[in-house]
Amino acid sequence: SNFVLGNAQVPSAFPVVYCSDGFCDLTGFSRAEVMQRCCACSFLYGPDTSELLRQQLRRALDEHQAFKGELILYRKSGVPFWCLLDVVPIKNEKDEVALFLVSHKDITSTKSRSGADSTKDTGRRRRFSRAGGKGFNASRRRSRAVLYHLSGHLQKQRKSKHKLRKGVFGDKPSLPEYKVAAIRKPPLILLHYGAFKAGWDGLILLATLYVAVTVPYSVCVGTGTQEGLPAARGPPSACDLCVEILFMLDIILNFRTTFVSKSGQVVLEPRAVARHYLAGWFPLDLVAALPFDLLAACQVNVVSYVGAHLLKTVRLLRLLRLLPNLDRYSQYSAVVLVLLMVVFGLLAHWVACGWFFLGQREVEGSPAALPEIGWLQELARRLETPYYLARRNCSAGGAGNGTGPGANCSGSGGLLGGPSLRSAYITSLYFALSSLTSVGFGNVSANTDTEKIFSICTMLVGALMHAVVFGNVTAIIQRLYARRFLYHSRTRDLHDYIRIHRIPRPLKRRILEYFQSTWVANNGIDTAELLQSLPEELRADIALHLHKELLQLPLFAGASRGCLRALSLGVRPAFCTPGELLIRRGDALQALYFLRSGSMEVLRDGVVLAILGKGDLIGCDLGGSPRARRARADVRGLTYCALRSLGLPALAEGLALDPDFARAFRQRLPRELSYDL
Repeated sequence: SNFVLGNAQVPSAFPVVYCSDGFCDLTGFSRAEVMQRCCACSFLYGPDTSELLRQQLRRALDEHQAFKGELILYRKSGVPFWCLLDVVPIKNEKDEVALFLVSHKDITSTKSRSGADSTKDTGRRRRFSRAGGKGFNASRRRSRAVLYHLSGHLQKQRKSKHKLRKGVFGDKPSLPEYKVAAIRKPPLILLHYGAFKAGWDGLILLATLYVAVTVPYSVCVGTGTQEGLPAARGPPSACDLCVEILFMLDIILNFRTTFVSKSGQVVLEPRAVARHYLAGWFPLDLVAALPFDLLAACQVNVVSYVGAHLLKTVRLLRLLRLLPNLDRYSQYSAVVLVLLMVVFGLLAHWVACGWFFLGQREVEGSPAALPEIGWLQELARRLETPYYLARRNCSAGGAGNGTGPGANCSGSGGLLGGPSLRSAYITSLYFALSSLTSVGFGNVSANTDTEKIFSICTMLVGALMHAVVFGNVTAIIQRLYARRFLYHSRTRDLHDYIRIHRIPRPLKRRILEYFQSTWVANNGIDTAELLQSLPEELRADIALHLHKELLQLPLFAGASRGCLRALSLGVRPAFCTPGELLIRRGDALQALYFLRSGSMEVLRDGVVLAILGKGDLIGCDLGGSPRARRARADVRGLTYCALRSLGLPALAEGLALDPDFARAFRQRLPRELSYDL
């Protein structure tokens, strides 16, 4: 909307304290040319402007009344236009008129159509009045929204501080996602960065983890005997069948999935994709996808039960396919933490399976006599479920079926009794975790030479995993809370400083509020110190990027690149909290200020002279030379304001590099300043 705000507390003058961009576009005047003029906008008057409406407008301003009318105004170029003018008084909390909201709407096109036929003039004027009133009301609502945004007085400080603290320790803003331009691809070709491929890779990851858990358990635990009987091959589970089907489908999809060549280009040609996969992961995927369970479900016995499980251990090689994908998640600390714990859990599971298999072999290794010192034998003795030998070739008068320890049989059979499979595996897992994380507790210990060698290897691997996994976990946790620790450390130092020097409470509150606000703005990063180690050429390029919003103003148009680089190195960030003075009346003006965000007000003796918003430039006319001048007004923050300051010494050095631009700069500066201090 096109509007200006006038200060109603300055009688007769009613100076403009804010001018919208739409008003500048409508009239052709710059903001600097409009500020401090009367909000009646008499500079827009011309020969055809109604004298009666002028007097009515002036009377409405003097009496602090609303006004609405249609009159002819003139742009800066001298072109007249019909304007629907509306003046709305705005009251403060004391019920006093503090501001005038003066809105302008160009109705030239409507007036031109209405003058074509005098007979229909009245009807058209009524229709315009209704339509224009509707559009004007919408414009007025937008103007009031802008005014509400500019006036920081309506914002509660407590709410602002709550949002500020939430910004310090709350969720970080999500980073913008990397967007890939749409490309033309052949049919039935999957993009390796597409959403479907990402979901499919997640499904294959779950299937691979399932294989990593079940295959070692089936090989080491499932192939043993239970109650002395050889393990019979049962039907494969539904999960095993689904995993084999997924692995076979994955091979088919990989033949149609794009890849990135060494030159960095996405390869879409189907033959090139197939050749790349055949020369890469295809052999490993093919072996891992051999359908042993599907053949068993179809009652096709290719290999024995034990041989099938041993061949299925090749599927563990699919874990190698996960290694190239870990780099993309290395920047996410939480994901790395979860992956490390999953790796440690898998290793403990594998060690537990190996420990159970070793104990079982120790028990079955001495068929003539019962073993006495194996860890499974010790566990069986503690649980009062001892092993005993089964006799075969029993006589007819033997007791029962010859399975008791006192049967009259000749020859030895298999081992019976012992702890249950569930208790044995849980004990094995307990031993694995205690050996990997420490040196164990002795209640499950290695007794035979084979068990001791296995325990030594487990402890060595455990020492390595303890250093790798838990060292990384500690580093990740410290990195997650590094900024918080630094914030608390700086806050404690600030409190100690305030306590030692007995700073009064109002000043203490201002110090802490400024510290918290600046921390939210830069997250505690000292940009000057961070960039100090970089070469000046690189620092200049970084400064050009950081301050391009300021250096792209029309004020700097035509400057050479060397001049812009020198000016960018002289730009410094600044910050102002609500109620804090950026410039005090009588102070020397040492810089030009560019308001990036927030709202500020210009005051003199308590009277608002201007309200400044995003994109405004504050400073003074340099005249013949960029020397410091005294400010004739105060500049105070209404909201949290982020600014960029260009020091006058740095400005003088930059202008000295381009004399032609320097002359143009001094001529443009008075017109580009939103307010001349």
